[in-house]
Amino acid sequence: MRRVRFHAYGGPEVLRVEEAEPPVAGPGELLVRTEAIGVTLPCVRRTHGDGNGGGDPLPAVPGGEIAGTVVAVGPEVTGFAVGDRVTSLTFKGSYAELALAPAFLADRIPDDASAVEAVALVRSGQVALAALSTAAPRDGESVLITGAASATGHLAVQLAKLQGVPRVVAAVSSAAKAEFLYGLGADEVVTYDQDSWGEPADIVLDGVGGELLPRALAAVTEGGRLIFFNSGGGTVPAYELLAGSKTVTGLTMRRFTTVHRERYERHRAQLWELAGAGRLRAAVHAELPLEEAAKAHEIIEARANLGKVVLRP
Repeated sequence: MRRVRFHAYGGPEVLRVEEAEPPVAGPGELLVRTEAIGVTLPCVRRTHGDGNGGGDPLPAVPGGEIAGTVVAVGPEVTGFAVGDRVTSLTFKGSYAELALAPAFLADRIPDDASAVEAVALVRSGQVALAALSTAAPRDGESVLITGAASATGHLAVQLAKLQGVPRVVAAVSSAAKAEFLYGLGADEVVTYDQDSWGEPADIVLDGVGGELLPRALAAVTEGGRLIFFNSGGGTVPAYELLAGSKTVTGLTMRRFTTVHRERYERHRAQLWELAGAGRLRAAVHAELPLEEAAKAHEIIEARANLGKVVLRP
């Protein structure tokens, strides 16, 4: 089988396509022939090995989410069979023609949905819903979302409006993304380089981090809260928390899927229901062949995407 692997840390140039033996499904795992592979910012950052994204042990096959067809079922797996079309979080090893997926994170793809639609909706939608449910917006509260045009961010904008949030502010790197976000329901669009992001928000969902984190925290109103769900790191100014009575909550899907299992399952059903009814749109920015994984990473690193970037084996 073909896979993409990197043997040294660095930018998109470190990604190499190579031949490898297929993996074997172990206990609790599904072996999936991939039809669509999601490219995410955390995956891109881990190839740099700079500490903020964790840095995968070398050599490594990147990845975090797939959609495709089950070709083998490991021991202790129930509820799935060879031939099932599934999508799943994988956390690693997904840039390949065959990938292993934890069965407890796998979800059947509806007959009327494509693999690309599934991988664009499920993982990013799960992150968006996890962030919103962790923030738990109350009546009348406003939400600001950084990285709002990203795969997760553009779904978070829509989901916040569907939950009745009266003011959703989309924060992005470029004003060129404004039309896209207004079309998804954003009430305001601001760019990172603006002197002011307008009135502070009760809740900030930060999908960027790094040098933007202090500004994201400053955009939280007194007594408000910030949900930090990115791999960009950054430093929280402690005095800002004290002076503004603000809170910061970290969110990782690896822990959320384990600790909040019932909520994860509920979110899964909700995403398919909303998409099936045409109320939630998962935008796909680009579909690229596996051999162009480096180009996919370049798009993500340049923050050029409007929605999801997908690899097709």
